[in-house]
Amino acid sequence: MERLKNKVAVITGGNSGMGLATAKLFTAEGAKVAITGRNEVTLEEAVSEIGHHAMGVKANVLNLKSIDDAYAEIAARHGKFDVLIINAGVYKGLPLADFTEELFDELVDINFKGAFFSVQKALPFLNDGASVVMTSSVSSESGTATASVYGATKAAIRSLARGFAADLLERNIRVNVLSPGPVETPIFDRLGMPEDNVNGIKQYLASGVPLKRLGTIDEMAKGFLYLASDDSSFMLAGELVLDGGIGQL
Repeated sequence: MERLKNKVAVITGGNSGMGLATAKLFTAEGAKVAITGRNEVTLEEAVSEIGHHAMGVKANVLNLKSIDDAYAEIAARHGKFDVLIINAGVYKGLPLADFTEELFDELVDINFKGAFFSVQKALPFLNDGASVVMTSSVSSESGTATASVYGATKAAIRSLARGFAADLLERNIRVNVLSPGPVETPIFDRLGMPEDNVNGIKQYLASGVPLKRLGTIDEMAKGFLYLASDDSSFMLAGELVLDGGIGQL
């Protein structure tokens, strides 16, 4: 049975990594999928990978009009949305003493402000009974050197989801959070480091996970599917943690 048959699903940051894997899975589960992203080239490549008449719309969460325009364009083709996945975000870290105002603003503007308005701007386009899933991180639960601001933005997402869920109760819109642990994503390929260095980083991260490996983007996609579908119909303002046990053991 297709769990998202004929549902309209919008995935921000759907042009790579977890977002792209989720778009592919949602399509396989019967959804009409639209993805957004800042890079027109990777958007086109992602749409080609997804197939099934997937839609890609260029949007930048730093520009509120861009969000409005993207949602309007998607709604013009597919109508109102049944699923909204808030996945656009960035990770950057520096030691506390070296952190700049510019880097602070970038993380907060994309990960926190961008997520807030990506939900707010979607409200006129969401069907009553829709599912909203926001991407947080296990980094929000513990202190990590060089990642204090990133972790704070992800903790803010967890708090926003609770508030949004309360705000949208009358419309029966469920808002929940997916919190991944260390995941092997294409971001490693964009570090600009030699392959041996990248593999060393992956091994170091995996060594801290009780399951002794990184998560996969396909595992995260399955988590998004659970939260987006009626499988999680009794879950509201909750958090699904997929971290290999790193947050508990």
